[in-house]
Amino acid sequence: MNKTSHLSTLLAVSAAFLLSAAPLTNAHAQASSTDSGMATESNQPVTDTWITTKVKGELATTKGVESTDVSVKTVDGVVTLTGVLPTKTAVKKAVAVTRAVKGVKHVDASGLKAKG
Repeated sequence: MNKTSHLSTLLAVSAAFLLSAAPLTNAHAQASSTDSGMATESNQPVTDTWITTKVKGELATTKGVESTDVSVKTVDGVVTLTGVLPTKTAVKKAVAVTRAVKGVKHVDASGLKAKG
């Protein structure tokens, strides 16, 4: 093959690739816009799994609370916290952060203790 033939083949393959990828990009963009619209406009109830995940995330970013020392379980919007934290202040922070999460109906922290 000569140089022109190689270039033609390369252009043809590139064009075929781009044309085949375009519908995928469009589908992804539509899915993303639909997903983001649903997140802001949804009236669906918050699930227990979502609550548990959100509580764990909030605890992980709360200063003074070692989130790895706290177990989180959610049933019907009731969040149960268990574990041992270093101080009573840390326990209070963990409970307050948990109460602030959307969908939490009640926090049972009877199993969450302070070391000192």
